Amino acid sequence: MTTPQKTPTSGAAITALLSMAGIVVALQTTLVVPLLPDFPDILGVTDADATWLVTITLLTGAIATPIVSRLADMFGKRRMLVLSLTMMVAGSLIAAIGGSFLAVLVGRTLQGFSSSLIPVAMAVLRDVLPREKVAGAAALISATMGIGGAMGLPAAGVLYDHFGWASVFWVSAATGSLLLLGVLIVIPASASGTRARFDVVGAIGLSVALTALLLGISKGPTWGWSSPHTLGSLAAAALVLALWVPYELRAAAPLVNLRVSAHRPVLLTNIAGLFVGFSAYANTLSTTQQLQLPEITGFGFGLSAATAGLCMVPGGLAMLVFSPLSARMTARFGARTTLAVGCIVMTGAYVFRIAFDSTVTLIVVGTVLVSIGNAMAYATMPALIMSSVPMTETAAANGLNSLMRTVGSSSMSAVVAALLTGVTVEAAGHVFPAHGAFVAMFAVAGVATLLATLAAGFLPKASVPRAVPVAVGERAAGATTKS
Repeated sequence: MTTPQKTPTSGAAITALLSMAGIVVALQTTLVVPLLPDFPDILGVTDADATWLVTITLLTGAIATPIVSRLADMFGKRRMLVLSLTMMVAGSLIAAIGGSFLAVLVGRTLQGFSSSLIPVAMAVLRDVLPREKVAGAAALISATMGIGGAMGLPAAGVLYDHFGWASVFWVSAATGSLLLLGVLIVIPASASGTRARFDVVGAIGLSVALTALLLGISKGPTWGWSSPHTLGSLAAAALVLALWVPYELRAAAPLVNLRVSAHRPVLLTNIAGLFVGFSAYANTLSTTQQLQLPEITGFGFGLSAATAGLCMVPGGLAMLVFSPLSARMTARFGARTTLAVGCIVMTGAYVFRIAFDSTVTLIVVGTVLVSIGNAMAYATMPALIMSSVPMTETAAANGLNSLMRTVGSSSMSAVVAALLTGVTVEAAGHVFPAHGAFVAMFAVAGVATLLATLAAGFLPKASVPRAVPVAVGERAAGATTKS
């Protein structure tokens, strides 16, 4: 295949546009969180049904990310950006117009396609930017995800209070439409693609395994960890993966090139991504809940949802600042050092969160410290991946890393739910999560970042592009530039 031409003159516009993708992706999850307590009354469903409006987006994103990423490597990255954004905008419109639980559920399902934007955007950067600018641009996209996550909570609260619940979906549709228009105008149509057979069997197998795994993890606290539904889901995931792995190793053009994924820098980066994703979600899920707990608990602050959401904004701004700085640190000291330092900062931040949470200010400081470490870790991972895989595997490899972070986040979501419902205290006749639940949550998160630090320590000192094994028959598949 021919190497796509770098376009430094349009690099700033492309980077700015793709940075919006990070905000859009983060908004898809956070925009509905403040509405969850009211959705049962609004849509006439149970609390358990309402939680599916978050779960279904997570499931769709987990399935779509590796599939769309592989298709991007095959048929062109701009086309897959357009596809993902079109699905997301359609889902937003269906949810806004439908007015029923089924319509909102379908809309949230389609919104999950937005998760595939990030790995494809990272791959576009490698296609169109000079090599020395890729790491900084990837870091900026990672930072905007933090901004989107931090701004989504208070923005959703304001929209809901002033314009009604459907307004959050109208805003999602509008931002997605603007981004879609920008992609069509700014992203070059020549972003690389390769002709190859799409691994339909591998895609179906991975979809079934991920659905079973994430269902078991996300619904375990509701179903019960020993219930037949939970155990059956986890067992099904294990069985399908046991069949899927050897199939992918034999496939001529696999959905996920496990030989590339087993390459040491890629494997260890994905392991670190799993633990960092697991750890980071504790900060996102716990902070607003602790701030909203009533003061009668002895450690809550009784803040409104909008005010508690605003307390997350400094953490998002910290990510915006430290993600580009981490790219400079990587250029000077190496990606392994930057990733390890980011994980160590997160560990120290969770120790701080355990020891100091008597005031809102201290909680915000702890949140900022976690966000700094998270920014450093997330900004480094795309550089590690892209420096270790062939050009034809860039989107798929980044997609797998995104998937590992999603699995980590989903697992922490289950841990948080189990702790907040299992470790409780009674006050004024009501049951609330106990302070010990938050301490345990942060302790578990700190251990996870230590494991991520260990994975980073085994990375090669310098990550440089090199030949990696390919699947049997992949060389014979042929590759041509696809515009």
